[in-house]
Amino acid sequence: MLLRWRRWRRGRPFWGGLITVVAGVEIAVIPLAPMKVMLHQGVAGAGSVLLGAVMVVMGLSAWFAPQYRSLAGILTAMVAATALVLSNLGGFLIGTVAGVIGGAMLFGWQPDAPPSPHPSPQPSEETV
Repeated sequence: MLLRWRRWRRGRPFWGGLITVVAGVEIAVIPLAPMKVMLHQGVAGAGSVLLGAVMVVMGLSAWFAPQYRSLAGILTAMVAATALVLSNLGGFLIGTVAGVIGGAMLFGWQPDAPPSPHPSPQPSEETV
């Protein structure tokens, strides 16, 4: 079972998705304060929860559909930058920085190349 987990994890942008999900949860949870505080925030709290939910969905989509990792990475970085302005400085800057890093990791991840069926011959070094 551990071998299946490792194979699954290495076949997709796991760490970028994890950082993105954590950043989204961090941005979404901060405005979920007690009801008295939420009434003072008004509609701004709903936007923070929505931005955090979008980031969580992007992280999960990179895990379960790695072919969309580039789109998920770009959208994650854009939403994290938007959260800086719309959501308590992007989760007190921690969520925004983590979101941009996670988005960059999603965008930059490349799957391992499958092993070639015929190994190419190595050029021999000639000694002169």
